[in-house]
Amino acid sequence: MNRTQTLAAGAIVLAALAAGCTGGGQPSPGAPEAGKGAEGARPTSAEAILEAKSDSGVTGRAVFTSENGAVALRIDASGLTAGAHAIHLHEVGDCSAPDAMSAGPHWNPTGHDHGQWGSEPFHLGDIGNLVAGEDGKASLAFSTDRWTIGGPAETNVVGRSVIVHVSADDFATQPTGNAGGRVACGVVREVE
Repeated sequence: MNRTQTLAAGAIVLAALAAGCTGGGQPSPGAPEAGKGAEGARPTSAEAILEAKSDSGVTGRAVFTSENGAVALRIDASGLTAGAHAIHLHEVGDCSAPDAMSAGPHWNPTGHDHGQWGSEPFHLGDIGNLVAGEDGKASLAFSTDRWTIGGPAETNVVGRSVIVHVSADDFATQPTGNAGGRVACGVVREVE
């Protein structure tokens, strides 16, 4: 092969690599297609609009985004009293009761005791605590590969409720973490 042929062959290889191909025009194994997640499907998202419950005035939004095998959650809330407030995913996607008891218990498809995420045992709905400042605002970012959006029932967050509680989660008291009343509730719905 002469120098011109070598340069031309190298240019073809570089063009194929830049296009994400290994030859034959197919995507590289394990490489996501442009604009798509690792599973070959577009990343999906879901959200829960948090509405005030128990005459609290607490509102907010929880956004779930699925990409590359993990679900990221971003929660922003306002109208809270300063300090820590438990936040959980609850089993039932129903916020119709004035005290949000219609959302049922914590989402717990594994049947574990309540606890702190990452320290076995814990519920899949045991997210943790939001910490509000003096302005009543709080944010939390969270990510896990144990949840899905639109996946199997035992991992799917869609159709659950996001609940913000009046008190902090102590991560020990069964089955609720002694988090107290429910001050905000939002049903998790897939976003198209």
